[in-house]
Amino acid sequence: MVDTVSSASFPVGLTTVDLQRIIAAIDLGTNSLHMVIVRIEPTLPAFSIIAREKETVRLGDRDLQTGNLKPEVMTRAIAALRRFQDVAQTLNAETIIAVATSAVREAPNGRDFLIQVETELGLEVDLISGTEEARRIYLGVLSGMEFNNQPHMIIDIGGGSTEIILGDSHEERVLTSTKIGAVRLTSELITTDPISTAEFDYLQAYSRGMLERSTEEVLRDLRSFESPRLVGTAGTIETIAGIHAREHLGFIPSTLNGYQFPLRDLRELVTRLRTMTNVERATVPGMPEKRSEVILAGALILQEAMMLLRCETITVCERSLREGVIVDWMLTHGLIEDRLRYQGSVRQRNVLKTAKKYHVNLSHSDRVANFATSIFDQTKGVLHNWDNETRRLLWSAAILHNCGHYVSHSSHHKHSYYLVRNSELLGYTETEIEIIANIARYHRKSPPKKKHENYRVLVSKEHRLMVDHLSAILRLATALDRRQIGAVARVHCDYNQQAKQLKLKIHPSNPADDCALELWSLDYSKEVFEQEFQLKVSAILEPTVITVS
Repeated sequence: MVDTVSSASFPVGLTTVDLQRIIAAIDLGTNSLHMVIVRIEPTLPAFSIIAREKETVRLGDRDLQTGNLKPEVMTRAIAALRRFQDVAQTLNAETIIAVATSAVREAPNGRDFLIQVETELGLEVDLISGTEEARRIYLGVLSGMEFNNQPHMIIDIGGGSTEIILGDSHEERVLTSTKIGAVRLTSELITTDPISTAEFDYLQAYSRGMLERSTEEVLRDLRSFESPRLVGTAGTIETIAGIHAREHLGFIPSTLNGYQFPLRDLRELVTRLRTMTNVERATVPGMPEKRSEVILAGALILQEAMMLLRCETITVCERSLREGVIVDWMLTHGLIEDRLRYQGSVRQRNVLKTAKKYHVNLSHSDRVANFATSIFDQTKGVLHNWDNETRRLLWSAAILHNCGHYVSHSSHHKHSYYLVRNSELLGYTETEIEIIANIARYHRKSPPKKKHENYRVLVSKEHRLMVDHLSAILRLATALDRRQIGAVARVHCDYNQQAKQLKLKIHPSNPADDCALELWSLDYSKEVFEQEFQLKVSAILEPTVITVS
């Protein structure tokens, strides 16, 4: 199946064969690990799914006392990921994008597990927040279902969390993530088999109570004339749809995409499932292996969500987080330009939204960001070899570097770290947010040090080097707008490799301004940059030449 995501221009001189690319996306979920491998056709742009892999690992089966991922579960997960890598390599995937969700996110040893994965497999896994997970689920559904310019509510019931989303053809409007899932509720709240009346009643009340806030948020955003369709994704809902199809059609369709079932039939199924033992549930026609253990909790979450959202029917979409990871990759690599153009600017929009939230002086931050990216561009290939993705992190840190003033002027750089780290910067992974926060943290005062906890938690040496380099660049950029009045129009970097010297030629906005404070600030701030790049920095004022016509 080929699903067109949007239209885009065709680069001159390239054929369709030249432009086709194969990439893989892996989702480390609470219940299962999934991989989808796709062939991207940027000329449409679209992608067709050429392979799917799944392995039930149960990362959510954590140590009850510590909350840690269990060693045997981590071993199973790494073995599954190694097999996924082999499959991707066999199909000539050029890259593998992997994300981890609630189970790894909440485990105290979650980051240690990701470091172990990278060490053993060379696979970098991005840890994403619940809200970012919801955004990518929205993108995945948008790639596989026509919205026809109408709002849609989306529910994704995972092992550890449930995402409820409101979005239309142009943008996501509400993104929510709630800490209830089929595996989580089964392990925490069900001890009887079949479930006792008391446990079932508590499970139902708990699910409803946990979902109320997110469903109310979605309903509040709806306009009076809107009547959105409810779309369901992921394993729990696909399982229920398969069982329903087997019972009502006599067979399970080759694709469940677009299949509908009503709330009344779901209620009847929940009533049946609650009277069965786990062994009996496993024999239900259409029940996948190992799903019987958690299906009751998952079905009950869906029932309560549908009632709270006032929806009598639900439509299945077989695309979700993994496909959303693919779409997000296409967006960040410029392969989608039309219908989802608004989505493409999600990072920029959320950085600016955060800056406004903390009353950042955007005129000043914008100038600092321009100086920082200008120095970055002029020294690329000379002092560093960071890519455009890294450049975006620098831009975000420059915009947000002063947000700590919202808390206090004293030590505001430390407050900036905390505010950025705990902000919902959609479009960025948890690792990227940590890097942005660290760059902002070190725009002044002490340079990065291993004894600093925020610096120490960065997962790799490469990330620490990135913070070292980019924060040093940001120090020079902030110095160039010391008075915050735009005294400096631009800066030209002139590097003498033989002398190991970087000369900054400062062009003032006003020919009469000697920019003395900016030059002093550069001289004061340059030491960290000099030590980081092993060179000497000097700054001179380049007088503006006034031509008379």
